[in-house]
Amino acid sequence: MKNFFSSKQGIIAVGLAIGVLAPLLQFWGNPGNMGICVACFERDIAGAVGLHRAAIVQYMRPEIIGFVLGSLLAALFTKDFRPRAGSAPIARFILGAFAMIGALVFLGCPWRAILRLAGGDLSAIFGILGLVAGIWIGAIFFRKGYNLGRSQKTHASVGLIMPLVMLGFFALMLLYPQIEKEPQSGVLFYSVQGPGAMHAPLLASLAVGLLVGVIAQRSRFCTMGAFRDVILFKQSHLLLGVIALFVAAVVVNALLGQVKIGFEGQPVAHTQQVWNFAGMLLAGLCFALAGGCPGRQLFLSGEGDGDAAVFVFGMIVGAGFAHNFGLASSPQGVGPHGVAAVFVGLAVCLYFGLTMRAKA
Repeated sequence: MKNFFSSKQGIIAVGLAIGVLAPLLQFWGNPGNMGICVACFERDIAGAVGLHRAAIVQYMRPEIIGFVLGSLLAALFTKDFRPRAGSAPIARFILGAFAMIGALVFLGCPWRAILRLAGGDLSAIFGILGLVAGIWIGAIFFRKGYNLGRSQKTHASVGLIMPLVMLGFFALMLLYPQIEKEPQSGVLFYSVQGPGAMHAPLLASLAVGLLVGVIAQRSRFCTMGAFRDVILFKQSHLLLGVIALFVAAVVVNALLGQVKIGFEGQPVAHTQQVWNFAGMLLAGLCFALAGGCPGRQLFLSGEGDGDAAVFVFGMIVGAGFAHNFGLASSPQGVGPHGVAAVFVGLAVCLYFGLTMRAKA
């Protein structure tokens, strides 16, 4: 059966769907210009399970759970569930951690960079430029032979680890639901103020996550891949989906009154543009070296890719480090150790890019 979502019209439809649903999630309660942000939401999950104690960013985000489970359902239904693992897992974990650190210096993943711009936040331009620059550097390494090695077919139980973890997270939400004005319910932490306290209704968030997980898995939607394919192969297929996402988000934000054009006073953002650029430069390079943006890594982990799951776990743990060690930014600016972390992360990425080559 032909896969509509892999066609030009299909990838555009996926971009339009995400561009409509993300502003709606914001309208229903998610933070400003953060209808969907994979990095921020994984950071909130890290806080929910106590990996960091930044009280304003702790919530078990159902969208992330939905992304993985939706991808799993799509893969099972289309016989695309392919358990595999074994491609430099420790390197992928480190890349995931530094990708999160870079994203939290900017305050957003590639999806949020686009959504921030669609909401009028002009600082996002510097983040998008940094993202493209990081992917461009990654493309240079690819041309020089960079390769993390081949993954190998493995047991179905390995491919199901990430979906089972997400089911466990959802079970925890049901067992320990949020209690009004209480910062903790059972083993889970909940923000009572700040971005973590802002969220759409659980079922709406989960439903959107499931839908996006299904269509993104079928379309191979990836923001990093969109720019990489243009740089390396002069192919614009995936980029059409990213453009569609932006256009749809602009229109829906305008209709909902969620557009505020300017640099100052934007929600969950800062105006230190050098570090907006540098943070996403690091994140973009990590995404390129790992083979996918944070959303794509979630969708891959849902279809059985254990290496992508390792990257996701790296991002979640990286979020804990970012907040525990003062690496993450805030609306007041870059964290006290965020600048040093960016330079360390870039050095690690350069080391990987220069030393990891395809075996003869």
